[in-house]
Amino acid sequence: MGETLQTLGIQWPKLIAQLINFAIVLFVLWKWAYKPVLQMLELRRTKIAESVANADKIKQELARTEQARQEILAKADSEANKLIEEARAAAARLLEQETQKAVATANQIVIKAREANEAELARMKAELRREMGRLVVATAAQVTGKILTVEDHQRLVNEASQQIAA
Repeated sequence: MGETLQTLGIQWPKLIAQLINFAIVLFVLWKWAYKPVLQMLELRRTKIAESVANADKIKQELARTEQARQEILAKADSEANKLIEEARAAAARLLEQETQKAVATANQIVIKAREANEAELARMKAELRREMGRLVVATAAQVTGKILTVEDHQRLVNEASQQIAA
């Protein structure tokens, strides 16, 4: 076999030296080039996996946040509608109360006006009775031609008032 290797141009000392050189180069490349490259690739693979996991977490959190936002908006909308309805009901009650107050005030004004009218009418009737009594006494004094006493005067006023009232 030694002759065959020699025929091919392979010499044992050179082959062993080349194998030793190859092993040294392989060790150096493994230690300072291949191993750091593998570590860097592993680190990048880990970072990419973390980024994908974080992206999934962010998507899930975004979906939860969106759902919570929709729930909050729906709740706020329902509360706003409830407040609007309560405000409308309160406004209707207030309008009814104010209407009732206005009607009551108008009724009071009408009652006071009637009372004032009745009082004025009674005053005018009393004044009319006095005037009529005075006129009757004056007319009776002129017709009879005599001066009436206080009792005659009072009696004629009372009779005239009774006749006017009747």
